[in-house]
Amino acid sequence: MNWHAIRAIYRFEMARTFRTLVQSIASPVLSTSLYFVVFGTAIGARMGDIDGVSYGAFIIPGLIMLSLLNESISNASFGIYMPKWSGTIYELLSAPVSFVEVVIGYVGAAASKSVMLGLLILATARLFVPYEIAHPAWMLCFLLLTAVTFSLFGFIVGLWADDFQKLQVIPLMVITPLTFLGGAFYSISMLPPVWQKITLFNPVVYLISGFRWSFYGVADVHVGISLAAILGFLALCMGAVWWIFRTGWKLKS
Repeated sequence: MNWHAIRAIYRFEMARTFRTLVQSIASPVLSTSLYFVVFGTAIGARMGDIDGVSYGAFIIPGLIMLSLLNESISNASFGIYMPKWSGTIYELLSAPVSFVEVVIGYVGAAASKSVMLGLLILATARLFVPYEIAHPAWMLCFLLLTAVTFSLFGFIVGLWADDFQKLQVIPLMVITPLTFLGGAFYSISMLPPVWQKITLFNPVVYLISGFRWSFYGVADVHVGISLAAILGFLALCMGAVWWIFRTGWKLKS
């Protein structure tokens, strides 16, 4: 394992984040804070509890997951797309570096940024809503697994994209709607029976449900199923990345 190469890629990507703190960190935290003000404080004060949890506290896992998914995909996709766009990807491919080391460097940096952002949003939520974390170890586990999985997915999106517009298609047109419809602001048990079954086809439901369980011990889906869903998607993304580097799809054209 070429740890020097991994460290070089990782440090380069992290340095880019710290050069753009406003866009990378401050903007998502500020946007999420507005959700807490509007939904948690203004609207939440007029709503009853959900599964014994105040509405303001109930939406914290969903809001963190909303930012985590979008930022993980955006960070990783932009990180690998820039070498493709500038042509330096060929230098990377010709260097004595395996695809595993390339993926660890880029995905590790994107996941680190996302975890930092998730923890900052969690700390910011304390300013608006009181909450408790029933299973802190599992909360960190879900946070890390989700960040790594969707950073890996974002890496695939960056390889697939042919222009800058395509980098935003998946986060804006797919992930954000699925998150809003995946129980970020409500429990799926509040839906009619037919819609409850339809909602279970939304993969984001399992992410939010498992993450919310780590906070309050309540979930729409069994926590084991949520964990299996994340690990299954992680394995699928790993297989896709292996195939891309093996065939050179979108890398050598």
